[in-house]
Amino acid sequence: MVLWVFGYGSLIWNPGFDFDDKILGFIKGYKRTFNLACIDHRGTPEHPARTCTLETDDEAICWGIAYCVKGGPEKELKAIQYLERRECEYDQKISIDFYKEGDPLKPAVTGVLVFVSTPDPIGNKYYLGPAPLQDMARQIATANGPTGYNRDYLFSMEKALASISKRTYFYIFLSG
Repeated sequence: MVLWVFGYGSLIWNPGFDFDDKILGFIKGYKRTFNLACIDHRGTPEHPARTCTLETDDEAICWGIAYCVKGGPEKELKAIQYLERRECEYDQKISIDFYKEGDPLKPAVTGVLVFVSTPDPIGNKYYLGPAPLQDMARQIATANGPTGYNRDYLFSMEKALASISKRTYFYIFLSG
């Protein structure tokens, strides 16, 4: 078996696990939002950071990187264990189709693993939900945690999305 993992946030610029191949592309039906609380890396429980999660949107596409982990069950397990520790704020793992640029009708990979945070402010303590842009900007500008400033996450995201594709950059960043 081969494990595929979709990175749409910090996994784009810092996957942190051993992978064998990566493909630029997108998933359908989800948009990237800054509605996830991070209390252990870029923020604290008292001052949570805002990081990316995915939310359903039938018309949306979300660009990112699909990482392939080959080499047998041990290597895949090691990657999954790392990701489950790192992505602990996400309360759901889903399996979805992944598409490459130029072929939006036929999936390049089926069954790509994606970590998401469900938009349930009662059942999911890490879901912040939408907020006015000014409030989100203030939170991102001021949150700080053991890994650094939340604003550095935003700047790294912007740089990573710009490097993915100059042609699709503005659409990727502004619309999710």
